[in-house]
Amino acid sequence: MPKLDLDAIPRTNVTGYPAPYDAEVKGRWYRRLAPVAGLTQMGASHVLLEPGAYSSQRHWHRLEDELLVMLEGEAVLIEDEGETVVRPGDVLAWAAGVENGHRLHNRSSQPCVFVAVSAGDKDRDSGEYPDIDMVFDPDGYARKDGTRYPTSRIP
Repeated sequence: MPKLDLDAIPRTNVTGYPAPYDAEVKGRWYRRLAPVAGLTQMGASHVLLEPGAYSSQRHWHRLEDELLVMLEGEAVLIEDEGETVVRPGDVLAWAAGVENGHRLHNRSSQPCVFVAVSAGDKDRDSGEYPDIDMVFDPDGYARKDGTRYPTSRIP
């Protein structure tokens, strides 16, 4: 059946980010939709951001496209060009390889909810976090000098 029962899909706030970069996403709760639906060519998550939480560290991907659809609430998109308020019905998209770090910040007093979709070569993907001393690749996270952090990316 193509209709997913969101309440039956476990929600988590686990992250592979090393400390202290994990702190800003503690209020990010997500459900992985693609595995439950049997989707193998893309990733998809249903995400709830508590007030004050960030969706991620500001990042970009070399080999994965990303698409986000805001469903409820309001957040602020933070990119290289500045900040943009995002509301229900807004659709955001980032093409693979475009070096424009992005993330959402819920600055409101209510949770916001969105669906995030990714597609591309996840097994070879890598990218950067322009604001912090961190990059990523399929094996996990490293400092920009190549020194590995003792954590792994969460699938």
